[in-house]
Amino acid sequence: MANSSIPGILEKMTGKDKDYRYMATSDLLNELNKEGFKLDSDLELRLSNIVLQQLDDAAGDVSGLAVKCLAPLVKKIHEAQVLEMTHKLCDKLLNGKDQHRDIASIALKTIFSEVPTSSVAQSVLVSVSPKLIGGITSPAMKTDIKCECLDILCDILHKFGNLMTSDHEMLLAALLPQLSSNQASVRKKTVSCIASLASSLSDDLLAKATIEVVRLLKNKGTKPEMTRTNIQMIGALSRAVGYRFGPHLGDTVPILIQYCKNASENDEELREYSLQALESFLLRCPRDIFSYCNEILHLTLEYLSYDPNFTDNMEEDTDDEVHDDDEDDDSANEYTDDEDVSWKVRRAAAKCLAALIVSRPEMLSNLYDELIDRFKEREENVKVQSKHTSLIYHVMIGLLTVYSEMMQMDVFNTFIELLRQTGNVTKGQIDIDKLRWSLKQEVPKVVKSVNRQLREKSIKTKIGAFSVLKELVVVLPDCLADHIGSLIPGIEKALCEKSSTSNLKIEALIFTRLVLASHSPAVFHPYIKAISAPVLSAVGERYYKVTAEALRVCGELVRVVRPNIEVSDFDFKPYVHPIYNAILSRLTNQDQDQVKECAISCMGLVVSTFGDHLTAELLACLPVLVDRMGNEITRLTAVKAFAVIAASPLHLDLSCVLEHVIVELTAFLRKANRALRQATLGTLNTLIVAYGDKIGSTAYEVIIVELSTLISDSDLHMAALALELCCTLMSDRRSGPTVGLTVRNKVLPQALTLVKSSLLQGQALSALQNFFATLVYSANTSFDALLESLLSTAKPSPQSGGIAKQALFSIAQCVAVLCLAAGDHKCSSTVKMLTDILKDDSTSNSAKQHLALLCLGEIGRRKDLSSHAHIENIVIESFQSPFEEIKSAASYALGNIAVGNLPKYLPFILNQIDNQQKKQYLLLHSLKEVIVRQSVDKAEFQDSSVEKILNLLFNHCESEEEGVRNVVAECLGKIALIKPSKLVPALKRTTSPAAFTRATVVVAVKYSIVERPEKIDAVLYPEISSFLMLIKDQDRHVRRAAVLALSIAGHNKPNLIKGLLPELLPLLYDQTVIKKELIRTVDLGPFKHTVDDGLELRKAAFECVDTLLDNCLDQLNPSSFIVPYLKSGLDDHYDVKMPCHLILSKLADKCPSAVLAVLDSLVDPLQKTVNFKPKQDAVKQEVDRNEDMIRSALRAVASLNRISGGDCSHKFKNLMAEMGKSQSMWEKFCSIRNE
Repeated sequence: MANSSIPGILEKMTGKDKDYRYMATSDLLNELNKEGFKLDSDLELRLSNIVLQQLDDAAGDVSGLAVKCLAPLVKKIHEAQVLEMTHKLCDKLLNGKDQHRDIASIALKTIFSEVPTSSVAQSVLVSVSPKLIGGITSPAMKTDIKCECLDILCDILHKFGNLMTSDHEMLLAALLPQLSSNQASVRKKTVSCIASLASSLSDDLLAKATIEVVRLLKNKGTKPEMTRTNIQMIGALSRAVGYRFGPHLGDTVPILIQYCKNASENDEELREYSLQALESFLLRCPRDIFSYCNEILHLTLEYLSYDPNFTDNMEEDTDDEVHDDDEDDDSANEYTDDEDVSWKVRRAAAKCLAALIVSRPEMLSNLYDELIDRFKEREENVKVQSKHTSLIYHVMIGLLTVYSEMMQMDVFNTFIELLRQTGNVTKGQIDIDKLRWSLKQEVPKVVKSVNRQLREKSIKTKIGAFSVLKELVVVLPDCLADHIGSLIPGIEKALCEKSSTSNLKIEALIFTRLVLASHSPAVFHPYIKAISAPVLSAVGERYYKVTAEALRVCGELVRVVRPNIEVSDFDFKPYVHPIYNAILSRLTNQDQDQVKECAISCMGLVVSTFGDHLTAELLACLPVLVDRMGNEITRLTAVKAFAVIAASPLHLDLSCVLEHVIVELTAFLRKANRALRQATLGTLNTLIVAYGDKIGSTAYEVIIVELSTLISDSDLHMAALALELCCTLMSDRRSGPTVGLTVRNKVLPQALTLVKSSLLQGQALSALQNFFATLVYSANTSFDALLESLLSTAKPSPQSGGIAKQALFSIAQCVAVLCLAAGDHKCSSTVKMLTDILKDDSTSNSAKQHLALLCLGEIGRRKDLSSHAHIENIVIESFQSPFEEIKSAASYALGNIAVGNLPKYLPFILNQIDNQQKKQYLLLHSLKEVIVRQSVDKAEFQDSSVEKILNLLFNHCESEEEGVRNVVAECLGKIALIKPSKLVPALKRTTSPAAFTRATVVVAVKYSIVERPEKIDAVLYPEISSFLMLIKDQDRHVRRAAVLALSIAGHNKPNLIKGLLPELLPLLYDQTVIKKELIRTVDLGPFKHTVDDGLELRKAAFECVDTLLDNCLDQLNPSSFIVPYLKSGLDDHYDVKMPCHLILSKLADKCPSAVLAVLDSLVDPLQKTVNFKPKQDAVKQEVDRNEDMIRSALRAVASLNRISGGDCSHKFKNLMAEMGKSQSMWEKFCSIRNE
């Protein structure tokens, strides 16, 4: 039903009173914006006509409101009415009065921006496009009408270009001639219009447009202004279509370079536009521009110093000259000329150079000299951009950022976009040592140039100079050791001059902090007075960010002034009280939170470093720090400050606040703030170690009660810290018997619960073992009771069932540590008790035997058990058990017992392997335990033992059992870590006729490549190629083993394989292809089953590529891999698709240009995966698996969607549009995108 108030509103809108019309139009706008607003056909026609009439209202505010009404109105009326409105507005635009033309243009733009559906838009476009084209092409049409038509058409093409495919050729034919218009405004708007059209043009029409523009550029008789327009057109096309412009670079780049070089001396705009177009090519088509990069580099370096109106005599200047403030007022080098626009050329060249750095980082080492020389740039618009970022400095920052990104250092970089794009530079992509050396040679020139800039008046230039110094220190720590003296005046000037802004002071302070932290303290000792005065003055600044940064600098200054508490070659005493007083004034003030925290941290450092010279002052200072512990915002910082003070070697007298601090800290253990609890545990530990004699047992008991609640597997790191503190409390000689009792009552139950957790590992497990060992020494603690408690935790309970396997290992380790701490007698009795459990044939409790074997293994690893007769035979008897876990535990126990006495037990194991065929697999596992433990402990085998082990292992290389071969391979790999010079040559059985042997030696090499540096690396480096080349072996098992070895090497030791990758990659890529000869059909009677024997190999190959993308990206050519190999993988089996989606996501992030170049071909397999529906009778497992695959594909789509220029692909845009139509799919996509 139509809204009843509308007729009244419409009547008022046609009234004579301007205010009535305004109020009525405003009321109409409110009604139209209501969700339930509806119109009947008669009212709709009347309303549309009146709104159009209001557009011509003499009162500007009324017509303005009428335009606003159009936005909701087009969504509420029928298509025919929208068509009628646009027809009338077009007529008004082309034939109406001049004063109504602007409002008609705005109204049309509003309608097109709010058209509700693509079908309505299609109808409107059919009607409007010919009229707009007529307005553009008609020779008699006024210039301003043409401009309005071009403006509207630009908006239409930008939004609906893909709906006008049939009109593209006609539009192009109408627009291209306008590039030769005599009116500059028409040419400018035509460039924008064609650029909007280009993004939806087919490749053929794009080529046609480009060829026409190139033809115009080649025409020698073209006017200079037309040439400039055509060059702008080339740049706009490149920015609009991105990688699709790549095939046309061969026609355009040489012409642009030629125009740039041959332009007349006064034609700065032509050079600027040419360089801007080249910059666009570098950023949009980095792959296709490759062959022109050197030529562009020389061009940009030439125009970086292009300044026809100025000659510089920089070299005559020296750093020794005296520069007075008066001289700055009329600097001899100052040159101004308002008509000189050559700086625009230099700016364009600098931006083009920055783009070159992004696309070709390997060219960096050639750029330093030229960039440093350009620090003398006189025009601030070139040196400094509006965001306080120097363009010339800014390119230098780009250079430094590439380094810092490779070294994975934290970079304070003002040019965020450059940092993001250079983030793709990975370790090894450039010879980093050579580049760092190259940069280091230039440091004196950098410092000299920067010092000149620090003497200038421009604040922006000084900020830029400090930005470069900051990056330099981050990239090359200790590089300014010889230049500190020359930089001090610049820092002083920045901090002390009245004209200095807060931003400049902050930049100067950040640089000072970084340089203090990264250089040897002795370097600064001659300049402490010069550095400290302005820094301490900055501490008193009113602006909180300056104060906070100055306090951080003070923290570094304290370390520099007294780097060594025991010995000091520098007289630091004159600086103690000035630093203390400056910080105390901020500590006691009611400041911003940031300043409070910095003051607390800094005071903690001052007290811990200078406390012996501040004895009287501590009585005033320490209570303030305690007071800050009571504030919710500053308490965490205060807790950390007391940890620093407590750890001081000065062992200061804290008696005035110690009791209060302990009470506060104990209370903090109950707080919900995790970071606070964590810091509190550390601080309490430090305080008890240093001041335990001043803290009573009563306080210890309260602490123990509080920390007991923190011992659980919900936060293992916190549990580890709590257990360490508990051990510190129990170890303190001054703790009374009640402390031990409290621990047993409160902490022990929690510890016994924790030991049963399957999550327990690492630091928490070590802390738990230390806890049980310490508890044995505690007063009135019975070893037998503790042991019984530990063993009983392994008993399965009716409620929770059996205990996890990992928990049994944890219990066994704690039992072993407990026995060793209790002494030999207790240890022997425990071993006897455990062996009795194994001897007892009547016992049917497999869990009890399982734990007994694990305990014997853990004790035997730590202590020689040869005094217990025939213990090895008792353990080996368990090999006969019907339970697999018992047999596995017996194997583990035998290996670990052998570690305790190798000369006795190793020959026994080797002999058993030879003679006991049925127990061979378990005995090999025992041998593996021995070898792995020796390799971890860096222990040595006797040569005779190595020979025996090798012979035995190689004899089992060809075993039919895959499990045996895998254990043999692991043994060979781990023993190679112990004796690399002997083992690596012995493993070279790559030409063995037996495929199992070839596969085993390659797997052995895989196990020998561990993350930590090892002796084997140097031995393996020249030999590894012979193993990895088995990737082309005839046997698929051998090929898969070689692929897995390559993957491990790429992850753990990429430098071992980088030189081999050019040869290995084509072989690796070949393993990703579906091979029909590996697909077989198995006849199962009623039905046939297809088996793909190559599936596991393809999956391993793609996973290997994924690993290489992380660590060896510089050696890969993504373009040759994406098509056809990745494209094929995206359409393969489920197990292959998953790693392929991950690879595509990484490539989209690291090599976007390579992905963009073939994006259209990747869309089809992704679309197929996203739209795949399982069969109706599919089981839940298949449905869940398909859901995982869809989510995986959507992650890849989300990564592709983040690529700048991805909207240039029609297929990808259609995929996104199709996903947007399905609500469930779009919600899924949005949740993945926001992960």
